[in-house]
Amino acid sequence: QVRLVESGGGLVQAGGSRRLSCAASGTIFSINSMGWYRQAPGKQRELVATIFSGGNTNYADSVKGRFTISRASAGITVYLQMNSLKVEDTAVYYCNVDLVGSRYLQANYWGQGTQVTVSS
Repeated sequence: QVRLVESGGGLVQAGGSRRLSCAASGTIFSINSMGWYRQAPGKQRELVATIFSGGNTNYADSVKGRFTISRASAGITVYLQMNSLKVEDTAVYYCNVDLVGSRYLQANYWGQGTQVTVSS
C-alpha cells in the first residue's frame, strides 16, 4: 500500500505565494508521474500540473507562468510552488501519483487533499 501525505495548504492573500508538498511512502518500485489537481466548491476536479518520470511537465493554462511543479531528488516527493495567487485559485488541492508498486503492478493514488484559500 502507498500513502501520500500532503502539506502546505492554508490562507494566503491574493498576489502571495504558497508551496504545497506531497510525500509518497510505501512499496514503490518506480513512479510514472506525480501531479496536482484541485477542486473548487461546486466544480469538478481539474488538473493543475503534472511531472513525468523523465522530468517533463504539463500545466493547466490557468496556472502557466505562476505555478511550478518539481520533484525532490529522491523522486518520491512532489512540490507545487504557487506564485501570484488569485482568488480563483481557492480550492482543495490533491496530490496524485501514478506508479509501479507491489507485485510490479501499476497503481494510482490520491492524497487526502489540502485546502488553499486565497483572500482578496
